[in-house]
Amino acid sequence: MQHIGKVYLVGAGPGDPGLITLKGKTLLECADVVVYDALVSMPVLAMINPQAEQINAGKRRGMHSLKQEEITPLLIEKAQTAAIVVRLKGGDPFMFGRGGEEMEDLVKAGIAVEVVPGITSGIAATAYAGIPLTHRAYSSSVTFVTGHEGAGKYRPAVNWQAIAHGSETIVVYMGIHNLPYITEQLQLAGLSTQTPVALVRWGTRPEQAELIGTLATIMQQVESAHFEAPAIAVIGSVVNLHEILAGCRPASIAYENYSGK
Repeated sequence: MQHIGKVYLVGAGPGDPGLITLKGKTLLECADVVVYDALVSMPVLAMINPQAEQINAGKRRGMHSLKQEEITPLLIEKAQTAAIVVRLKGGDPFMFGRGGEEMEDLVKAGIAVEVVPGITSGIAATAYAGIPLTHRAYSSSVTFVTGHEGAGKYRPAVNWQAIAHGSETIVVYMGIHNLPYITEQLQLAGLSTQTPVALVRWGTRPEQAELIGTLATIMQQVESAHFEAPAIAVIGSVVNLHEILAGCRPASIAYENYSGK
């Protein structure tokens, strides 16, 4: 069957509508179909062409609108009749967003596809919290790692021993649920119990919140504060800069009433 359309894997960024790329915004304004994820913010969704078909494919822990294996066939189906199909993903499509898997499946199906990168939450949320991931006085290396194991795995795939000694800053995506295990493994690997830890929830949005502690204290703080996902964890001495730089947080661009125009 001939496919007339093209699928664009667009990174929506972490939430602040000012952080989506111009290319991504233009595609949303011209789209015929938009298949979007749960973590895409309402102001970004407001940029979508009002005439476009909008499909919620959001996946949050325990709350799935579409199964992953249903998404690619849906994109293929829509590309048969729509010229511009946007697969809108929170953050960056290729950073723990399964964009690579979706793009691979689309290529195998003969669908024209293009990726539009987005600002990933591991960079944006930490920046808005006043935590530079690298700093000449603190850290010259950073590792991005997922704290969420895929379904069906019978053992952890992440080598926390190697992660602990591989770089001076560790950024953990989707790690709140497994944080007790992660902090334990990093300490067993030799990191000091006093290693600073920051959790940043809903980064770049008006409801952004931070929790600052150490490997030894952070779990107790999470329980006391009822701190929940979605959140990024930052581990390393750069977290100490939060106290100095957090007051310089960027202002969201007309977030509450953003029209997308």
